[in-house]
Amino acid sequence: MSTNQVMRFDQQICSRLDLALTREWLETNGLGGFASSTIVGLNTRRYHGLLTAAANPPAGRVLLLSKLEETVIVDGQRFELSANEYPGAVHPQGHTLLREFRLDPFPTFVYRVAGMEIEKRVFMVHGENTTVTEYEARTLDGGVLPDCTLELRPLVAFRDYHGTTHQNASLDPSLEEKPGLVSLRAYEGLPRLHFAHNAQEVDGEAHWYRNFEYRVERERGLDFQEDLYQPFALRFQLTRRAAAAVIASTEPHDAKQAARMRANEVQRRESIAEAAPASHPLAQTLMKAADQYVVGRGEGKTIIAGYHWFADWGRDTMIALPGLTLATGRFDVAKQILQAFAQHVNQGMLPNRFPDAGETPDYNTVDATLWFFDAIRAYLQYTGDESFVREELYPKLKDIIDWHVRGTRYGIHVDTDGLLACGEPGVQLTWMDAKIGDWVVTPRTGKPVEIQALWYNALRVMEDLARRFGEPGQEDFFARLAEEARERFNAAFWNDDLGCLYDVADPADGSLRPNQIFAVSLTHGMLSPERASAVVDKVQAELLTPAGLRTLSTHDPRYRAHYQGGVTERDTAYHLGTVWPWLMGPFLTAYVKVHNRRPEALAQAAQWLKHFEEHFNEAGLGHISEIADAEYPHTPRGCIAQAWSVAELLRAAVEDVYDLKPIRAVQRKSKASKAVSVPALARVAGQVHGQPA
Repeated sequence: MSTNQVMRFDQQICSRLDLALTREWLETNGLGGFASSTIVGLNTRRYHGLLTAAANPPAGRVLLLSKLEETVIVDGQRFELSANEYPGAVHPQGHTLLREFRLDPFPTFVYRVAGMEIEKRVFMVHGENTTVTEYEARTLDGGVLPDCTLELRPLVAFRDYHGTTHQNASLDPSLEEKPGLVSLRAYEGLPRLHFAHNAQEVDGEAHWYRNFEYRVERERGLDFQEDLYQPFALRFQLTRRAAAAVIASTEPHDAKQAARMRANEVQRRESIAEAAPASHPLAQTLMKAADQYVVGRGEGKTIIAGYHWFADWGRDTMIALPGLTLATGRFDVAKQILQAFAQHVNQGMLPNRFPDAGETPDYNTVDATLWFFDAIRAYLQYTGDESFVREELYPKLKDIIDWHVRGTRYGIHVDTDGLLACGEPGVQLTWMDAKIGDWVVTPRTGKPVEIQALWYNALRVMEDLARRFGEPGQEDFFARLAEEARERFNAAFWNDDLGCLYDVADPADGSLRPNQIFAVSLTHGMLSPERASAVVDKVQAELLTPAGLRTLSTHDPRYRAHYQGGVTERDTAYHLGTVWPWLMGPFLTAYVKVHNRRPEALAQAAQWLKHFEEHFNEAGLGHISEIADAEYPHTPRGCIAQAWSVAELLRAAVEDVYDLKPIRAVQRKSKASKAVSVPALARVAGQVHGQPA
């Protein structure tokens, strides 16, 4: 796959709704805002729309523009390009005119009508709540275009992106018109929406469109009907000389800027693609996807956990940081993220969530804080930036350890045996956090296995930092805590009956889950080589699928094979069998590690990774989904684009499977403080492993 390879779907896919509606495109703007729909433009989710703006980046997201209803008029004959689902019907059926959809590099639609092709392009402007839609017409034989009018009718929602809207008398229909610009603010307190255009005519007649249906929301047991408002219509005379352009934005623009905006965005994306190792097609696609999760928060950066509905979460951010920022060479972004979260450490805990409405952050996780240590370890390993870690992060880390030793929220404390206990009734503190009302589906109260692995890893990271920073007393303190935890962990967690680790100790829980893989995958592990191999073998035999790891053994009576139904059914299945692709990252790291990076192990790991190349063409195009069904065909579920799914596969590909680890050794030996760029890393890798540089 070259850096400019195009993802393409022909008429055979586009004309069949059963195939087309399972494929969704996503455009993001680096602020938390996005545009998204299916490849035929039929919205199947309440989250689909052409402009979801982040009013308070990355939060405060409001869906302003749902879509553009499109009609091409040739010699008085009307051809509808749009497609919508209403009760019992799809109307109009523009998908039957769609000859091709491609990502090139952004969503491009090619319609064929009356001997002509109409090409539509949609993209967002990075750093703005702005979506640009362009249309160009051409004849199939290269001749002169007939008399051709494009009519666009914007359908606006002006609502919170989690909700739906319905016809109401509160909407303010007033328009502000200037040459080439129409603006409206449908409701007080929401952003003004500007439409810059190069249309020849603006028709101010307004209408409500009623009873749109969103089939995915219906399947999820949520509100699935909506009314949308058409405030005006635009009419363009299509000619060969100019494209019809509409710039929908929270800022006023000039439609003449559309071509420049497109050129700038193409250049920005090409620079991202060029950073990918040229010989690794999967890494290229993942690297392109990685950019869409990095967004602004205040003066710094953060990571959106997933699209369409997640904001930035502490746990997801720390897990995703190495793959999204370090494996991609974006070290400055990693630094900003670590700085931002360090500023919000409270009572020895990292915030797990910054609410959309901007309230006080939630401190309700035991593992986000521990993943913070590993993210800092990875940052230091990639960059060698000791001064930043020593001056801005190390004091925070020591304070965190102190709080954990003496105890903090939700019963999180180091027990007398040196292991980290956590949990209170009614709370879910680990990543298996499904909760239905007051019922915690997987409470895992006590001493969860991955929490011990993360705690031990954090202590060894602190031991290393204390050694680097000349604090022998602190070094000995962290080493003693780590050794005590290692000794007790091996005594308390080894399950002789199954030949692997308990999922939780105190009380012992023998549920066969994937959480034990972290006891092997993390840099600092507590297991002997024999036990580490046994854990990997058990996880491989019982939990591994082509889409990731199951969250529960198929032999467990609680096992759920499919993630379907309403909220209760789906939340129940969330961690009782459902596959999580992000877990493939730590599994591959552990697998390669216990097999001592032998060629046959690397080849097997590469085969497991290769499966995900197929997934790029389904669900969220070019992304990795949040979850999948536990049984074949492992249908993608949940968010169509999940940060840690992309990040962990990318990290494992770069660090473990494609054998680029020696790069970091070269970098650490360098006297220069400046980080090596990713293209430079790729060249070094080629030299080290005998590949063409």
